[in-house]
Amino acid sequence: MKVNRSHATIIRNAIEHWKQTGIVDAQTANALNADVNVTQFDWKRLAKYSFWISIFCIVISVGAVFADQALMELLSRIFNAPPIVKCLGLSVLAGLVYWVGFRRREQHPAKVFSNEAVLFIAVLITAGAVYQFGRAVDNGSGHFSILLLISFAIYAIIGFFFKSNLVWLFALISFGSWMGAETGYESGWGAYWLGMNYPLRFVTFGCLLTGAALILEKDRRFAPFFASTLATGLLYLFIALWIVSIFGNYGDIDSWEAVKQPELFAWSLLFGAAAIAAIFHGLRFDNGMTKGFGLTFLFINLYTRFFEYFWDSLHKAIFFAILACSFWLLGSKAEKIWHLGERKSPVEIGNNA
Repeated sequence: MKVNRSHATIIRNAIEHWKQTGIVDAQTANALNADVNVTQFDWKRLAKYSFWISIFCIVISVGAVFADQALMELLSRIFNAPPIVKCLGLSVLAGLVYWVGFRRREQHPAKVFSNEAVLFIAVLITAGAVYQFGRAVDNGSGHFSILLLISFAIYAIIGFFFKSNLVWLFALISFGSWMGAETGYESGWGAYWLGMNYPLRFVTFGCLLTGAALILEKDRRFAPFFASTLATGLLYLFIALWIVSIFGNYGDIDSWEAVKQPELFAWSLLFGAAAIAAIFHGLRFDNGMTKGFGLTFLFINLYTRFFEYFWDSLHKAIFFAILACSFWLLGSKAEKIWHLGERKSPVEIGNNA
């Protein structure tokens, strides 16, 4: 087993603990220790970051091309074709890159990062194809949200049938973008749609996406996408709730500034209730993701309210002293829980497993 130095230390400490408690004998412990090989360099992390930097550089390169007037003129002469032709060309190219990505995944499943990088490039080309399609059928209505819905359908179908979480994630992002753009178009780009401002709309959207993920949790066909869908839904929900707890359901900055802080307290309670509900779900169903989101955003809610209500009324020395004490207590509690987990007996560990 090849692991980095920190992981090797953890594994060897565990083996030593098992040896001391009699779970394994000395001979087995020596054999297990001999099987642990420390890698001197984290090649996995280097591979991951290298591919992401490569993709980032490709995006910068393309941007630099479009920023260069001379190159743009050259490209316009070379690619002076109707948008529908460009759409078809990009669609064929995207299909080819998808095929290469999924074939590489079948032939070289261990090359996770390079395979995902290829699929990410295919996703970007798909976005370009959809954009060109929009230009081809544009009638001046400004109803561009249809293109986002088309992107969602393409990504969802490809991601679902080829079991790609990366493509599925872009489907969810496109779906959320479509919701925001479509409700904006339907409301004439006003502040409200069905009485909701933009953050409150995304609270509803996040609830629906999170609920759908939890309902489909037991569906075997949906299993590969459960974690990514739940995480995306929770992010939409809690970030939108956080914004709503600060700005309420107001559509412009002037209306918000005229409101007294206590009038927004109900939104803070809603934010806190959602966080507590997520924590309860995580504890009840042993779901670390909902529990983690609930705890994280519960603390974000409490600290946001602390800043809102006491920033102006407290002396800054007292303000930061209270903040320091709260973080000290939080750290001490976390440390205590960590040590309790370390002191679990082998019987308790077996029962929890």
